[in-house]
This record gives sequence, structure tokens and C-alpha cells, in this order.
Amino acid sequence: MSGPKQEQGGTGWGAGASSGAEAALLRRYPGFRSLMERAKRRSPRFAFDYLEGGVGDELCIDRNRQALDAIEIVPRYGIDVAAVSSAASLFGRDYAMPLGISPMGLAGLVWPNADDAMAAAAQKAGIPFVLSMVANTDIETIARIAPGVVWLQLYAVPQDDYRVTLDMVDRGSRAGAHALVLTLDTPTRQKRLRDLRNGLTVPFRPTWRTVYDVARAPAWALSTLRNGQPRFANFVPYVKGRARPGDVAGYVDRHMAGAMTWDLIKRIRDRWPGPLVLKGIQHADDAEHAAGLGIDGIIISNHGGRQFDAAPAAIDMVQDMKRRVGGQVSVMLDGSIHSGLDILRALACGADFVFAGRPFLAATAALGAGGPVHLARMFQAELRGVMAQAGATDIAACRTLSFRMGRAQEFSQSHTGLCKQR
Repeated sequence: MSGPKQEQGGTGWGAGASSGAEAALLRRYPGFRSLMERAKRRSPRFAFDYLEGGVGDELCIDRNRQALDAIEIVPRYGIDVAAVSSAASLFGRDYAMPLGISPMGLAGLVWPNADDAMAAAAQKAGIPFVLSMVANTDIETIARIAPGVVWLQLYAVPQDDYRVTLDMVDRGSRAGAHALVLTLDTPTRQKRLRDLRNGLTVPFRPTWRTVYDVARAPAWALSTLRNGQPRFANFVPYVKGRARPGDVAGYVDRHMAGAMTWDLIKRIRDRWPGPLVLKGIQHADDAEHAAGLGIDGIIISNHGGRQFDAAPAAIDMVQDMKRRVGGQVSVMLDGSIHSGLDILRALACGADFVFAGRPFLAATAALGAGGPVHLARMFQAELRGVMAQAGATDIAACRTLSFRMGRAQEFSQSHTGLCKQR
């Protein structure tokens, strides 16, 4: 799978010397924060709050970010870094870099057809795209858009002995999904204060406040009028009758509730022949249990700070997980990955692969279908740049870098286990 197109050369020296459309776009939106700022301007408040917000007081969101920012990496010099490669392999497939797009439910609320745009961008960039079970486009459509990179994420739907969940396993297989991702960290619904204040509901219920919010976001409003209100497309076949958006949303509200139990995971493992991944693992004992069931990978994640405000920062759990199960399963990370430097930090700590969600959805809201393409290109360029600066010419070398996660620690390497306290 090919990487991003190289920038056209310009005349002169400096950050503004490059020419071409890509260079101009990068100057306007050089990073995650600039994309979030534009997404906020283009989306209704209730949609942007759904994107940016988390559970409770949003302490876990801040914790994820602070933990990543605290990681220091000691660069090595005197190394020829003229040919840095970000290529990575996972579950028998080659990708342009060790980064995938996380599953995000109701992405179409933030921007219409966001699932389609992100899937197409992932296919173009050569990175995995994980479609949420509660996406606004169904797995069959996404598999046609991104046939080489699509994965499928599932929740537990206990009704009729998990009929819907198990049928979705089969649909994923027929559609050609490469890997199946089971989310564990949503056993109950949690209180997200922003959504409560905004009265968020699907389908939309017009109030003076929502009408005002939509009026301030004309591009979002026009796109929603063209494409219709978001609905949980994967659930349409399971709803009797006309399956109007309200009917489908009501079905999801009534029936998609309950834990992804170890017994259900065993049943899915027996049914699914391909790579099986558990997302939301945060305790090393759970990781060991997963390895014993023949799980192929775990994604260390606290749901982006959207489920449990007391959860640890995802990056802080990587080394222990790697030490406990690294030889048995792929250890991956999802949590506040905002740049190529964050990818390098995760790799230095021992992660085999990382995933990002909010940045890709924000880029879509900010720039439309071209947004996630721009972000993927930017992530890869940043990753190659910081790899060269650190003295790592390939992904394997990233895992040998010396690093520390806090100033009270000695510098260490991921393969030596936990950083030692002074």
C-alpha cells in the first residue's frame, strides 16, 4: 500500500517555501488543534460537544493527554536517516504506518457520511479502518469503499441469545472484514454531561436551541438535508416494518445494553476465523485471560475518556501489558493520539500499533471528505520526521529508543520492562 504523495518543490527556503494544494492546506491546518477549531465552527454545538466531550468531569480525557505529553525520548545521532520507513505489518497485512482509525459510533452526527469519508481515506492511505457497529453506514457499503483495510467493531446485544451480535459476525465475514474488534469497556451507559445539557437525541428533536445551533452551521445543515438524519445502519435488517430512523434508534436504545462477557467472547472466537481483537482492556489480568482464549490482539483503551472518569491513562498501561502478554498477542493503544510524535511515544513504550478516533472525525467535520486524507498524510509525514530526529529508521527501531514517562523515572527501553523509579 502506497504512502502519501510527496509535496511539490518550491522556490526558497522555509516552512512556506513548498508549493501545491497539499502544502497550502498544511499551512492552513498544520495540526490536530487547528482542525478541531474549524470543526467547532462548522458543526452545531450539540454535534461538536458529542465529538469533543467525555464522561463526568472529563478528567480521563485530560489524563490521557497529560500522560502522553510527559513522555520524553532520548534521540540518537550519527545515523543515516535519509530513508526512513514508517511501514508496519499487523495480522499478516502490510500498512503504510502503524496507525489505524478507531471505531466511532454515530459519526454521521458530527458530519454527514463521515464513515464513508474516513473509510475512503483509510483505503487511500493504506491504514486500517474500524467500522463501529453503531455507525451510520452499514458494513456491506463500507467494505466496498475500503475493501483492503476494513475491520468491524461489535457490541453485545443480549436479545434472543445475542442473535444480532452473532449475525453481525457472519455479516462481517461475508463482507470481507479483515479483523473483528469486540469492545469490552461499555458494560453500562454513563453520564456524559455535555450530551445531557444539549438534550442530545437521535433522531433530532427540534427545540429553539437546536434550531439556533443548526442555523449557525449552514454547511452541516445543508449536508444533513441532502443525506438525511443519521441512523444506525447496521441495525436496519433487525427492525420490523419500515425501519424509519426513529424505529431503528429505538431498537438500539432498548436492546444494545450489556457487557461483552467472556462467555460471549468464546462463542465469537469459535465463530470468527480471522484476527480477533479485544478493545478496552485496561487490566493485565484481563489481557492474560484474553490470551488464554486465543485472542489475537488487545487494544488498550479507556474509550477516549467517554466511559469511566477514574480510568488510568491508556499509555500508562502499555508496558505492563507488553510484559505480561506481548509474546502471545499484539498489544495496541487507543487514547489521545494527536500527532506523529504521539505515535512514536506509543511505539517507544512498546505498543505494536496505535489507533486514533477524534482527530479523524474532527478532520472530516473541518474539511469534509478531504479532511481525513489530509490528516493521514500529515500523521505519516510527522511520524517519519520524528523518527528521523530520534534516530530510528524503521518501526522496529522505534521500540529500542530510550524514554521515560515522568521526571521521577530513569530513562529505559520498552523491551526492558517498566521504567525504574529513582
